Amino acid sequence: MISGIIGRKIGMTKIFDAKGDIVPVTVIEAGPCPIVQVITKEKNGYQAIQIGFGAKRKKLVTKAMLGHFEKAKVEPKRYTREVKAVIDDKIQVGQEVKVDIFHPGEKVDIIGISKGHGFQGGVRRHHFAGGPKSHGQSDRLRAPGSIGGSSFPSHTWKGQKMAGRMGGEQVTTKNLQIVDVDLQKNLLLIKGAVPGKKNSLVTVKKIKTRTL
Repeated sequence: MISGIIGRKIGMTKIFDAKGDIVPVTVIEAGPCPIVQVITKEKNGYQAIQIGFGAKRKKLVTKAMLGHFEKAKVEPKRYTREVKAVIDDKIQVGQEVKVDIFHPGEKVDIIGISKGHGFQGGVRRHHFAGGPKSHGQSDRLRAPGSIGGSSFPSHTWKGQKMAGRMGGEQVTTKNLQIVDVDLQKNLLLIKGAVPGKKNSLVTVKKIKTRTL
């Protein structure tokens, strides 16, 4: 059993379910992802497979990775990820992982890089309340307030919530439901929002395989 697949977030749309209700969905182009390496418990201490996604020109691939792909007899891929799997005779290097490993109604976890928002203040980044907004003008409307003690510890606490770079971090959204699977077009329709911007890389993982 293979626990996940690599895909590309295409964007959001809406569909109608059997009752005629509107369902907001995120469309993900997932796979087909060839198996580049089979990782066994006897050799590596755990069971997994390495899969690839997205074409990449050979001249842009390092010699080490080019040899890795040639050994598997797989065309160079832009991205590679490891996903958990129960290794058996059916799993072979070069085999393609497709969206048919999922089914409608199944719950999955999706890993992606959140949208970057640049440098933001504390009000937007950490939802600070801001300063007083009544009884005349105030210059503390969106100020962070006190950021450290004066006599002790005489410096700002490590990890203090302040203004800074927001977004652009790995995010996992859990328990998202698969609404539909299109094997012909390699598409997954996921109910709700998925982390990342359009055309960003995402990894879709089954929930039941966490105990492997």
